[in-house]
Amino acid sequence: MTPVKLYPPRPDKVYFFGTCLIDLFYPEAGLDGIRLLEREGIEVVFPEDQTCCGQPAYTSGYHDEAQAVAAAQLDLFPEPWPIIVPSGSCGGMMRTHYPPLFAGTDREVQAREVAGRVFELTEFLVHVCHLRLEDRGRLERVAMHTSCSARREMGLAETGPALLARLGAVELVEQARAAECCGFGGTFAVRHPEVSAAMVEDKTRAIEAAGADCFVTSDCGCLMNIAGRFEHRQKAIRGEHIASYLWRRTS
Repeated sequence: MTPVKLYPPRPDKVYFFGTCLIDLFYPEAGLDGIRLLEREGIEVVFPEDQTCCGQPAYTSGYHDEAQAVAAAQLDLFPEPWPIIVPSGSCGGMMRTHYPPLFAGTDREVQAREVAGRVFELTEFLVHVCHLRLEDRGRLERVAMHTSCSARREMGLAETGPALLARLGAVELVEQARAAECCGFGGTFAVRHPEVSAAMVEDKTRAIEAAGADCFVTSDCGCLMNIAGRFEHRQKAIRGEHIASYLWRRTS
């Protein structure tokens, strides 16, 4: 069971951990996440030396290598500000797995302290910013895909839909496989490509059957996988990171 997270008052400053996939494939999603926070009057600090959270090595069983990668991130957040992560996958790694990863080492206390300040972006916008949205977009039917890490490790199945529900012209449609994995799973898609392909086929067909014009997600791995499958199937159902979707419709 996911422990209850205590939410602080709205801070003046936050750190932003951009994630590898945003850095390499979806930089605009990271910028849009920062814009949403700045519009709420929060100063965003982006540590330039940030790299990977260590999750790919960790979930592949290479814990020593994951610890080395993760250790390089721990020193990036010296001030007691919240650490905002636009990904349930990376957020789950940092919040849930950093403490046991460093248990028994001289970094244990620091890892626990950092983990306690990690918030996934939609979680922070809902529970700390209490974000209000003025929708300026057209009528649209939207399916939400919440990643496995966000849903199961961080307990955040409701924050993405809660934000979309605040957009007046958006109809949030329920896909039949909403709680199921899209098949990406980080290195899972590489190790088990046939299984991954079958899973994302099921996911895209469920989104299509729901009558969605588009889908949004808070994890770029899922975005890449689902959007790629729709493109492969030559379906005109686009995908977007929720940060970009929210910013585009309200700016």
